[in-house]
Formats: sequence, structure tokens, C-alpha cells
Amino acid sequence: MALLPRLYAILDAACFSDEKALFVAAEGLAAAGCNLIQYRNKSGNARVMLAQARELMLRLASTGGQSPHPIGAQYAPIRVGHSRTIRLIMNDRADLCLAAGFDGIHVGQDDLLPESVRKIIGPDRWLGVSTHNPEQLAEADQTSADYLAIGPVFATSSKAKPDPVVGLEGVRRARLLTRKPLVAIGGITRANAASVIEAGADSVAVISDLLESPRKSAEEFFRILR
Repeated sequence: MALLPRLYAILDAACFSDEKALFVAAEGLAAAGCNLIQYRNKSGNARVMLAQARELMLRLASTGGQSPHPIGAQYAPIRVGHSRTIRLIMNDRADLCLAAGFDGIHVGQDDLLPESVRKIIGPDRWLGVSTHNPEQLAEADQTSADYLAIGPVFATSSKAKPDPVVGLEGVRRARLLTRKPLVAIGGITRANAASVIEAGADSVAVISDLLESPRKSAEEFFRILR
């Protein structure tokens, strides 16, 4: 079973002015102690996505010079420095997850079915699935997903056409429906993150509230969620 940290950081390429800002933010999150980071890019440009993903691998790889694990190698998360381990998760694209050597993939309701994704990525990489209501969550719970996401918990601006808000009650209901690790997502900030954990989430996925001073913001999340 996946062991999730309290903070699940999401790097959405659309939120940054350029690639340099994206990579600097990633390094800031890593410096703050984030050990689960999802790379998200909805542009559809596979060449750009792969290049950015590989650059993230290089920047967050071991300072000792060890290369990211190659395709087909025994699964191992990226090690940073001497004491921290980071898992990099690809959003949507199983093919790019493999090509970049990422540690897992997260898919939504409109992407490949979880079991189809599992056949592509194999048994060792992490697989996460987004759900937006009790029916979807119960269905995803029967798959080989390592963790499930529920949301949006609060109103969010990270999606053009967001699903209906589930609220804290939706998190509580989701907690009763699965024993898998549960990630809450959607409109989560430092002001409301503690209430989401109290409602039953194991982890909070955050995009917008990490954009300004990523390292400082992440460190504040960790203090709040301690």
C-alpha cells in the first residue's frame, strides 16, 4: 500500500511563465522536503512534456550523480541528497511516465482505464486515480490503484470545467468507502488544509497555494499538517 506524505505537490506547467520558473519551483519544493511531486502539463505537446519531465528528473536526481532509473530497471524512487527520497508522478500519460522514468502516474476519469494503465506501467510504479463522487470512488477502489483522489473539495481555478464541489462531507464519505490512501484535491490552501486532513484525507494535493515562494509555502504546509 502506498504511504502518502501529508502534502502532495502538483507542478502545473500552465501556472508558470516559462520552463525556468517551473524548474526553480520544483527545486524549491524539494528543498522544503516535498517527497511526492506530480508533473502536470495539459498542452498535449508530447515532445515538450517529455523534455520537461526529463529535466525534472535530472534536477531532482541524486546529488551524487546517480542517473535516474532506466526503463525496465527495478523500481526505485529518485533520491535527493543523502536522506530524502522523491517520487515523481506523471499526470495522464502512461507512455511519458515510462519514457521519462517517472515513479508513477495519475489518471482521471477521462483517461485510460486504471487496469489498462497498470498493464503499461507494470506492478511497481504507483498508480493514482481521480474520482469526483461516491460511485466513481467505489469503482476505482476495486482496481489496482495505489491511491485514490477525491475532489474538488473546494472551488478551484486549476481546471477550466471543474466537477461539482464535494466539500468536507465528500471527503468524509470517501473515507468510509475505501481503505486505500486518500488524496483530497481542489481549492486546498494553508487556511483549510488541516480541516481536510481532519475529515479523513491522508494527503492534500495542492497547486495554486504553492506557486508563490514554493519552498516557503511548502514549509508552512508541513508545519500546519504536522
